[in-house]
Amino acid sequence: MNNKDYVHPVAGILKSRLAEPRRTIQIVLGPRQVGKSWAVNGVIRELSDPYVYAIADFVSPTPGVEWITSYWHQARDKEKGGNKVILVFDEIQKIRAWSTEIKRLWDEDSFEKRNVCVVLLGSSALMMQKGLSESLMGRFEIIWFMHWSYLECKEAFDFSLEDYLYFGGYPGGATFRHDEERWRHYIMDAVIEPVLSRDIPLLTEVRNPALLRNLFFLACHYAGQELAYRKIQGHFKDVKSVLTISGYQRMLEQTYLLLGLQKWSGKDLLRRNSSPKWVPLNSGLISAVKNFPRVEAVKDPVYWGRLVEASVGAYLINQGKMHNYEVYYWRDDKNEIDFVLRKGSKLIAIEVKTNYERHAEQFQLFLKKFPQARVILVGPEGIKLEEFLSTPIETYFASI
Repeated sequence: MNNKDYVHPVAGILKSRLAEPRRTIQIVLGPRQVGKSWAVNGVIRELSDPYVYAIADFVSPTPGVEWITSYWHQARDKEKGGNKVILVFDEIQKIRAWSTEIKRLWDEDSFEKRNVCVVLLGSSALMMQKGLSESLMGRFEIIWFMHWSYLECKEAFDFSLEDYLYFGGYPGGATFRHDEERWRHYIMDAVIEPVLSRDIPLLTEVRNPALLRNLFFLACHYAGQELAYRKIQGHFKDVKSVLTISGYQRMLEQTYLLLGLQKWSGKDLLRRNSSPKWVPLNSGLISAVKNFPRVEAVKDPVYWGRLVEASVGAYLINQGKMHNYEVYYWRDDKNEIDFVLRKGSKLIAIEVKTNYERHAEQFQLFLKKFPQARVILVGPEGIKLEEFLSTPIETYFASI
């Protein structure tokens, strides 16, 4: 069941900013298939202002900057007389030299006092942020639209907790959750394949596409686990350098498929040199890649426990991007804390335990090294999983 009246929080943020006087370009940035276009279209149709909407994703061959200019002039024509006009460019990063042309036209409108309000949508962090830093400094604000949380899926699609843990937070896949085979094809064909075969090659040169693909699948199989680069190298006999693996890891991170969490040590150098803990940013990616039927997954305590931990990690990372905190893991010999959050001088250590595990003494060891931290146990003996996934992380930071 879908709640047609549901309004995503990002839509509310964008609507309030577009109601303000023209000040900055609004950048809506996030993964593929999370509903960026749907949310923006809903906002501009709800507002009374005229608008122009252009999407680069369906244009082939990829046009030059004249494509941007033509739509911008359409918006200027509608603006004559001082009317506010909303101009939206979707998947703008696919246009070469897009940021230079956007800057030129935006500055012209600012000088001429034209009331054209601009919204840009993108699904590649590196290509978007490179353009923003090179040409548009001081002219934009980013609205992060990351993977959907459990609470958002519950309110919009009537998801149960089990639904969310297995299927993840892709709104387009919610319709197919009662047909697992169809759902899996959707995730593979609409999310994973376009990123691996189109988005990343557009982002940068991929000399070994098979390695890129295999690295993503390996990360899903080892979701929530620490996996050293040397061990990964052992899976791929033709890879001579771990730098190649780390480079491909960054490509996958820049398209919001996964993150290689670094180890928390309190020292930047050690964090940068640590073995990553692999966390796909949507648990639906894990279920689609592993193709483990839901009824069997739920009954397997080891598999389900890892899926729960990976889901918590994805939630923390996605929320961290939107609310400006960092996520790590911690290990000292055989003692480990699943996640460590840092915001300024504040630290939160989070351990996730499912029914088949017992609470260990990791917190005591962690607090000896970092006594200012707050520790949180998620699971039957601590904060219940559903409660934790329904509570803003800012609530826990505020209590420190």
